[in-house]
Amino acid sequence: MTNNVFKALADPTRREILRLLGKGEMSAGELAQKFDMTKPSMSHHFSILKEADLVTCRREGQQQIYSLNTTVAQDVLAWLWDLLGDKAGRRKTP
Repeated sequence: MTNNVFKALADPTRREILRLLGKGEMSAGELAQKFDMTKPSMSHHFSILKEADLVTCRREGQQQIYSLNTTVAQDVLAWLWDLLGDKAGRRKTP
């Protein structure tokens, strides 16, 4: 697990972008419409997500299409499960 992944997941806007992409790929414009921020700010978030390899991007004409990199996302979830799984299993239920 790299620091880039933790940096990407630390921000609520980036977590929301990942949640939206979990439903299917979207263009940069479609994603930007969901947030009240400037294009440079959105580009910054996209850049951090790409650096962490949490999203992939391809160009279709003038549009950039983003999708969730499910392999990396599954690795992150597996790591979190391993980290928290034992603790959750040892909790006593009331």
